[in-house]
Amino acid sequence: MRLSEFWTAVDEEFGAYGRVLAHDLVLGEFDLTAEQAIAKGSNTRAIWLALCRASDVPESRWYGRGVKPPVA
Repeated sequence: MRLSEFWTAVDEEFGAYGRVLAHDLVLGEFDLTAEQAIAKGSNTRAIWLALCRASDVPESRWYGRGVKPPVA
């Protein structure tokens, strides 16, 4: 997942609140916020999925517009 795809997914799923989540919500899987994990160079798909899990986004929306499902 490209960084631009990550931000598109955040904006589409959470609206303006998404940027607040990315800045403030500590993701247990990283022990960092999404912004901190991005700055550290963590995989953006993993960050997106961690954000979805932490925010109780239904799994059916984890691969919404702008986010391609992983190739099996």
